[in-house]
Amino acid sequence: MMKFRFRRQGTDPQREKIKQELFAFNKTVEHGFPHQPSALAFDPRLQLMAIGTKSGAIKIYGAPGVEFTGLHKDTTAVTQMHFLPGQGRLLSLLDDNTIHLWELVAGPPRELGGVKKEGVVSLNEVGSYSLPGRPGIESCSATRVTVLLLLKSCDLLCIGTEGGGVYFLELPRLLLKDNLTLPQDQITQSLPDDYRCGKSLGPVESLQEHPQQSGKILIGYSRGLVVLWDLNARHADQLFLGKQQLESLVWERSGSLFVSSHNDGGYSVWSVTSGNACNPQPVSSTIPYGPFPCKAINKILWRTTQAGSPVLLYSGGMPRASYGDRHCLTIQQDKDHVTLDFTSRVIDFFTVHSVEQEKGEDLLSPGFSLVCRLENPSFSASPPQSSMTPPPWWCYWKRSWLLLISRRPGGPPCPLRTSLLFTPRPSPAPVTSPQSWPICGGKNLAPPPKQQELLLTGHEDGTVRFWDASGVALTPLYKLSTANVFHTDCDPCDDPQDPGNDPDMQQEEEWPPFRKVGCFDPYSDDPRLGIQKISLCKYSNKLLVAGTAGQVIVLGLNDERSDHSVDVSVVDLLQDREGFTWKGHDRLEPRLKPAPFPPGFQPQVLVQCLPPASVTAVALHAEWNLIAFGTSHGFALFHEYQHFFYYVIHQHPVAFCFLRCTLHPNDSLAMEGPLSRVKSLKKSLRQSFRRIRKSRVSGKKRTITTPTSKVQEANAALAEQEEVAPVQRRIEPRSADDSLSGVVRCLCFADTFLRDGTHHGPTLWAGTNSGSVYAYALEVPGVGSGRACERGGASESSTCVEAVLGKEIQLMHRAPVVSISVLDGRGKPLPDPYEASQDLAIAPDMTNAHSVLIASEEQLKVFSLPKVSAKTKFKLTAHEGCRVRKVALVVFSSAVQEDYSEHTLVCLTNLGDMHLFNIPGLRPQVRYDCIRKEDISGIASCVFTKNGQGFYLISPSEYERFSLSAKVLTEPLCSVQLDRPLEFTLPLKTPDQASRGSHSALHGNHSVCPTPPALAGSAGCCGDRPGFHLTVMSNFPRRRWKEFFIFTFDASEQAVSHMTHFFLYNTQSTHVTF
Repeated sequence: MMKFRFRRQGTDPQREKIKQELFAFNKTVEHGFPHQPSALAFDPRLQLMAIGTKSGAIKIYGAPGVEFTGLHKDTTAVTQMHFLPGQGRLLSLLDDNTIHLWELVAGPPRELGGVKKEGVVSLNEVGSYSLPGRPGIESCSATRVTVLLLLKSCDLLCIGTEGGGVYFLELPRLLLKDNLTLPQDQITQSLPDDYRCGKSLGPVESLQEHPQQSGKILIGYSRGLVVLWDLNARHADQLFLGKQQLESLVWERSGSLFVSSHNDGGYSVWSVTSGNACNPQPVSSTIPYGPFPCKAINKILWRTTQAGSPVLLYSGGMPRASYGDRHCLTIQQDKDHVTLDFTSRVIDFFTVHSVEQEKGEDLLSPGFSLVCRLENPSFSASPPQSSMTPPPWWCYWKRSWLLLISRRPGGPPCPLRTSLLFTPRPSPAPVTSPQSWPICGGKNLAPPPKQQELLLTGHEDGTVRFWDASGVALTPLYKLSTANVFHTDCDPCDDPQDPGNDPDMQQEEEWPPFRKVGCFDPYSDDPRLGIQKISLCKYSNKLLVAGTAGQVIVLGLNDERSDHSVDVSVVDLLQDREGFTWKGHDRLEPRLKPAPFPPGFQPQVLVQCLPPASVTAVALHAEWNLIAFGTSHGFALFHEYQHFFYYVIHQHPVAFCFLRCTLHPNDSLAMEGPLSRVKSLKKSLRQSFRRIRKSRVSGKKRTITTPTSKVQEANAALAEQEEVAPVQRRIEPRSADDSLSGVVRCLCFADTFLRDGTHHGPTLWAGTNSGSVYAYALEVPGVGSGRACERGGASESSTCVEAVLGKEIQLMHRAPVVSISVLDGRGKPLPDPYEASQDLAIAPDMTNAHSVLIASEEQLKVFSLPKVSAKTKFKLTAHEGCRVRKVALVVFSSAVQEDYSEHTLVCLTNLGDMHLFNIPGLRPQVRYDCIRKEDISGIASCVFTKNGQGFYLISPSEYERFSLSAKVLTEPLCSVQLDRPLEFTLPLKTPDQASRGSHSALHGNHSVCPTPPALAGSAGCCGDRPGFHLTVMSNFPRRRWKEFFIFTFDASEQAVSHMTHFFLYNTQSTHVTF
C-alpha cells in the first residue's frame, strides 16, 4: 500500500491534446521603426528598401504587409548594404570587417496556426566572407573594408580598403578573384613625380561604375586622387589629380562628367576625355556655402532630368562657425536652391525613379521623389514646395501608453472605428500629396483580418493617436490633442509648420535657404501633459484620458466642429489631512473660455486631482456613466451627469460621488510626485537604521529557544505538508510604512453580489500598493437592482450616486495588488459595459455565487462572494521564485474545434516568462519563455489582447508582437517576384536565433513567386505616373526619436512637387495595457 502514497498524478492525454489546440507561443512581427539605424539600401526592380541597425539587424520593407527581418550572428553594426537588383539577394558589411550574403529562400512546409502553409520563405544568411589581414592589428590593417561597389552585372563585388587596395569578389559564391586585385602601389607608379611626393594615397573612399561602359570604374582615394580603371585591360585610362581630401563620387548619366565632393564643403566637376591621360584641374569647383570654412559634403548625387537642368543633391557642406550644428541636405536645380534642415544627422539618402532597362539609364521623369534616412526617423518628400505622405507600415512611439480595442469575430462592425474612418484626419503636412509611398514592392497575400483592432497610444505631449492594428502594418486613423484644454507654453501640434507662416524661417531663407523638415521639438515643453492612462468604450464612443499632473478628461465623439468651454471639477484627495505638504509640480491651468475643437473626440469634463500627482489607475463604465481614478494619494468616483452639482472645499469647486485617501502617514515620496527630483536622504538613512535595529532584535530573539506545544504542533504540521507539497520559498512580509504604499494600482467596476447573496448591484473595487483591497457597493440612478429597488418611492438622495464600503481585504504579506476581476457563477469574467444589454455577449450567470480574482505580485487568489472567503490560490512567488508583473484574462479558441474556447489567466513575471492558469481553479496549464529577464523595459511595457496576442518593447522604438494562441496569429505573408529560382537553402543557425524558438525564422512566413527574367522588376511599381524619389535617413545620437523623409520632384516645373515626412519618436512606454 505504501507504494501508492507518493505517486504523483499523471497527465491526461486528452487534456494535453486540448492544450496543443489552444496554446502555442509565436513571435510574429515587429511594429515600429528600426532602432539605431546605420545603413540603407534600395532595390529599384523589386521596389524594396533595407535598413541595417547598429545591433546587426536587417529589415526589408515593401508594400504594406511586406516585411522581412534578419539578424546577424554577432551584434555588430551594419555599415553598408547593397541589393542584387531583382534577385532577392542582399550584401551587408559589418563593422567587424565581414561581408555577408542574404537571400529570400523557400523552406519546407510549416504548420502555423493550425494551417499547413506551402512555399514559406524567410530572409536567411547563406554565406559570409572576410578579407585576410594581419591578425591582432585591426587599427592599422590594410585590408579593412571602407567601401563596396556592386557592378551592374551583379556577378562581381568591388571592395575598397583602408590600405588603398581594391579587391574583387565573385558573386554569389563569395570567392576572391586574385587576378583582379589592384594594390595601391600599381596606381602610385602611374602618378607624376610632382604629385607623388612620397605621400600615401590614403584609403579608398569611393567606387563608382561607368554608366555607359561596363568594366570601367572610378576609384577615389582619400588624398584626392581619382583613377578611371579598366578592369578588362587592367590599366588606368585617366588620372584626375585632385588636391583636396575626397569624400564621395558620382557619375553624370552620359559618362562624360563626374562630380567629386570634398571635406572643405565644396564639390568639383571633372571632364572625362579619351585623349588626356592626366587631368590636373577640374572643369569647375564650387564651395556653395563659402568662402568661410565649411563642413564636409559626405555624399553627393547628380540626377539628369528628361526636361530641364540636372538636379544636384548633397548632404553637409554647412559653414562651420554659423551652422556647424545643422544637419542639412541641399537640392539644387539651376537657380532653384533649397536646404533641407533636419533635426538629426543624415546617415544616407537615395532617389527612387524610373529605370529604362533597355538602355540601362537612370532618368528623372517629370516627377521624382527623395527618400531620406535620418539617424532617428525617416522621411519621403519632394522639396521645395513639398507635401508629405506618411509611410503605410511605420508607426512611432513617444512616451506612449497603449490600449487595444478589439471586435469579436463575426460581430457587428465597430461603430467607433467606422466613425474614425470618416473623421477628417489631421494632415501631416501643409499640402496634400497625391503620390503614394514609393517603397511599394512585393504583394501582401495575407487574408483580410478576422478581427478589427484599434490601437490607442498616449504620448508625453498630451496627444492620443488611433491606429488600425488589424494587420501587420499599423495604419494611422486619427490624432487627438488634449493640450488645447489647458494654458501651456508648448505647441500641441507636432507637425512641421508651413514655411510661409513661420517668421523665423522667413528670416533664415535669405542664405542659406533653409527649410525646416521634421519635428524640431519632439518632446513637450510641459511634461505635465503626458498621458498616463486611457480607457475607451467602443460602444458609447466615450474616452477617458488621464495625465501626469492629475488631470482626468472625459471626451465624447462628435462629427462636427464645436466651440465650447469644458466643465472643470476639482477633487481634493487628502480630505483635510494635516501635516502634508505637496512638493511636486503645480497643476495645469485649464482654459475657462470657449475654445474651438475639431471634429472627433471633444472634451466634455475635466476633473483635476489635488495634489496634482500622476494618475495611476482609471476605470470607465459608460453604461452607468461612472468613472473612477486613483493616484498615489487615493481614489475617487465621479458621475458624468452629476458633475453639475458642486460644493466647495477649501475654495475649490468639487464634484464627486465619494473619495478615499490611501496615503500612509510615513509616505514621504508621495509628497514629491514623479516629476520631482528631490530625494529624501533622511528617509533612506532612517530606513537603513531601522533594518539594522530590526535584524539585531530578531537575532537576539532567535538565541532564546522556548518551544511551546503550539510551536511543536505547527512544526509537525509543516513536516507533514512537506511530504506531499513541493518545497516553497519563505516570503517575508512587507512593512506597512514602505514608500508609496498608498498608490492605487487598479480599479474595477462590476455588477455582482457584495452585501448579500440575494441582491446584486454595481460595485467598485480598488487595489493599492500595500496589498489592500476596497470594495464599495454603489447605488446608481436608473440601475434597478439591489436594495435600492426595495426602498420604493423617490427621494432626494436617489438622484445621486451613493457609495458604501462593503468589504475591505488586507493581503497577508502586503504585496501590491496588480489586478482585480470579478467572475460570474460559471467562473467566467463579466462582459464589458453594453455587451450584455445589447446582446453582444453571453449574459453573465446571476443565479450562482460569484467570486473575485485578486492577483498580487506574489500570488493569485480567488475569493467567494459575498462572504469573501478564500476558495483557491496559487503562490507564484513561493513556487517559482518570481513576482507577477502583468495579468490579463484571455479567451483562447481552439484551432481545431470552432465552437470550443476557454477563459485563461495569463501572467507575466519579472523573469520574463508567461504562466497560463485556468479559472477559477488556478491550475497551471503551460509556461513559455517570452522576454529576457534582463529586459526590464520590455517586461514593464508588455500588454495582452483578449484573443491571446501581446506586445512588448524590444527597443525604444519597436514593439514585438507575439501570440499565445494556436489559432490567432498576425504575421507577414507576402510574395515577391524574382528573376532567379527559389531553391531551398539551409540557413546559418545562430545561437540567438535558436534561443528565440519560433522566432528563429526571422519573422518570415513569406511566399515568393519566381517569375521569368522578362517579368522581373514588374512587381512593386509605384503607379502609372513616372516618379523620381529621393530617400534620406537620419538619426539622433542621444535623442529618442527617428525621422524618415521622401521628397518627390517635378522636373518639368524645375521644382519639388511634394514631400513626405514621417517621424518616429523613440521612448519607452510609461505604462502599457490593453
